[in-house]
Amino acid sequence: MSTQALFTTQILKVKPESIKFSPNSVLDGSLPVISDPDTEKALKEAARIIRDTDDTVAFPTETVYGLGGSSLNDNSVLNIYKAKNRPSDNPLISHISSIDQLNRKVYGEGNLSQSELLKHIPNSYHNLIHKLWPGPLTILLPVPSENIHTLSKLTTADQPTFAVRIPANPVARALIALSDTPIAAPSANASTRPSPTLASHVYHDLKGRIPLILDGGACRVGVESTVVDGLCDPPLLLRPGGFTYEEITEIGGDFWKNCKVESAKNVKTNEKVRTPGMKYKHYAPSAKVVLLIPDSPTSDGKLDTFKQIFTSEIASNSDIKNVAILTTKYLDNITKTNLPIPGTHNLIIKTLGHNGEEIQANLFAALRQVDEEDKVDLIFVEGISEEDEGLAIMNRLKKAAANNCVSF
Repeated sequence: MSTQALFTTQILKVKPESIKFSPNSVLDGSLPVISDPDTEKALKEAARIIRDTDDTVAFPTETVYGLGGSSLNDNSVLNIYKAKNRPSDNPLISHISSIDQLNRKVYGEGNLSQSELLKHIPNSYHNLIHKLWPGPLTILLPVPSENIHTLSKLTTADQPTFAVRIPANPVARALIALSDTPIAAPSANASTRPSPTLASHVYHDLKGRIPLILDGGACRVGVESTVVDGLCDPPLLLRPGGFTYEEITEIGGDFWKNCKVESAKNVKTNEKVRTPGMKYKHYAPSAKVVLLIPDSPTSDGKLDTFKQIFTSEIASNSDIKNVAILTTKYLDNITKTNLPIPGTHNLIIKTLGHNGEEIQANLFAALRQVDEEDKVDLIFVEGISEEDEGLAIMNRLKKAAANNCVSF
């Protein structure tokens, strides 16, 4: 990624708690009430950039920080790809603030009656969006007909579907509502790097590449949205994320009971993908990552097995001096004294948390801390079982480790 600075990147703090939406705003698009003047001023400046220029803005969502540009503007979308150094055949999710905005700005239909509001959203999604929007759920919808030129084809990688969601974070929703513009927004990081969950992560990766970062604090969920395809039968979970597979199948109704999980591990170079995160290297620190996958639900022998793995990795590479271990369950009691580490090596041990929600929220920040601040050469991460939040966590970790996985 080029280090040439194009902008003096400004960070503006905003207060999410000062932004209030009415209960009906998710349908009718009514604007939020913002009680903090500085937050309102920052949001209006960010909205101006999105609406009136080709530039991009980084902002917090409940999942990770997003890098946003207008979904309706080819140049804005190109600037997203440029800032991230992201391949242009990797589709982007369009973020909207309401169903009304989807109808007006994407499908070109305003003033629809209450009974017509969901006309562009197939029945297969209705149970899910009624209960999970706003929130970390992305659905695939058919692109508008050929005579409606709204969405940039660069957001869809020129495919017949596009990905869309309504974020729950009030800063994100307010920005989209005030700009009255669907916002294409991948994670606000340099391509292939761990996703950002703090404004400082965005600044580390994109300083000089974008004009503005809205700092709304830490992201609550910590991994990207769940992406589902309800246009096919049986439906597909394309990317695990902020809502679990179990929640989708329970809330979605009978149609979603047989939801399949996209299982392709390798995507061909010329193969089109329908959602981000399926094709290219993702979530990877500069340091080597070794993912430890528990092969049984007990702690029997796991510490001894890890000691063997640890010793082998250290012995096989003389350049390794600084090592991090990110623990979850079975290695939670590990210490420097019960590991055979050479005296010339430095060791950092951090826990990611003790349940799926904690691990998910802490994952990317921990990877970034030991990589960017502690500057370790090798990272061991203890994985968890692939159920509930574990499916999304292990999806990210396997990509961060480039499938460099060992059982223990």
